[in-house]
Amino acid sequence: MGTRLGDLVDSLGGELIGDPEIDITGIAPLDAAGPSHITFLSNPKLRAQAADTNAAALILSRQEHSQLARYLGARVLTDNPYAYFARAAQHFAALAAVTPVAGIHPHAWVDPEATVAATASIGPGVTIEAGAQIGDHCVIGAGSHIGRHAVIGAHTLLHPRVSFLAACRIGERGIIQSGAVIGGDGFGFANEGGHWIKIPQMGGVQIGNDVEIGANTTIDRGALEDTVIEDGVKLDNQIQIAHNCVIGAHTAMAGCVGVAGSAKIGRHCTFGGAAMVLGHLTIADNVHVSSGSLVSRSILEPGHYTGFYPLAKNAEWEKTAAVVRQLGSMRERVRALEKLVKQFGIEPYSDKKNGE
Repeated sequence: MGTRLGDLVDSLGGELIGDPEIDITGIAPLDAAGPSHITFLSNPKLRAQAADTNAAALILSRQEHSQLARYLGARVLTDNPYAYFARAAQHFAALAAVTPVAGIHPHAWVDPEATVAATASIGPGVTIEAGAQIGDHCVIGAGSHIGRHAVIGAHTLLHPRVSFLAACRIGERGIIQSGAVIGGDGFGFANEGGHWIKIPQMGGVQIGNDVEIGANTTIDRGALEDTVIEDGVKLDNQIQIAHNCVIGAHTAMAGCVGVAGSAKIGRHCTFGGAAMVLGHLTIADNVHVSSGSLVSRSILEPGHYTGFYPLAKNAEWEKTAAVVRQLGSMRERVRALEKLVKQFGIEPYSDKKNGE
């Protein structure tokens, strides 16, 4: 099923240069696109591929348009080609999507005290406990579990085998991938005489609108208050969000990020894969943390932060580690030398720019 190029641009915006009657059947990469595809250029390094692509239409910026003379197909000019590509991909995915059948599968179990909207789709093997609420046009995939008094907002999709436990809430248009566990117990224990005493986790998890949660990601319920995931947050696969964390609106985290308990993360932040955040820290809005970094202190100013030692050959790393282990004693020796030099009336160093 195709789409008239002019209709696509009318729907998504942008400036069309070329034939609006072209039939577009899908979207494809620059090097794989054929004469019925639309493609996009967002990386200037791929300009040569864009010039030679066989695509019927090319999404690109106005700056790239002025530098790309060889491409002869239709062009769609936009300020953000990558975002335009994402919306075009959504359009074609919707054309190919199979609409779930509304209703409750006969092999699902729904407690009589639960509320399920007539337009929702409940798959086989689903369990919905008492007091749970499933909103309009929700899709609950096979084998998922919805706990007591949990709330699933309208148009939210739970893929198969999601555990959405008691007293947790998610807003509208959410997506939760398979294997995710929302509302498991936080890691709370008190030590008494070498023995661990479990602290009941009495809070819930509150998730806003337009949130996506990846496969096998876990978000723990709060100890007393709720763990909070604000609107528009995007969490990749295998992420751990511990109890009582707050993740600000439109923050995005790549795979294997770990956030320890009671950390407060601001809005519009990004975290590269395997970044770690220690507990009880505060991170400001618009903070960007590189992959593999360990955030061990609060970050109160926006910016790009990196916290790992560069990769080196093992022998070099061992030498560096040996030096690091001696830094404490070296510091004391330097202080002793400074005191000795001062006894002769000489400042050991100066902060003056002229070096005096």
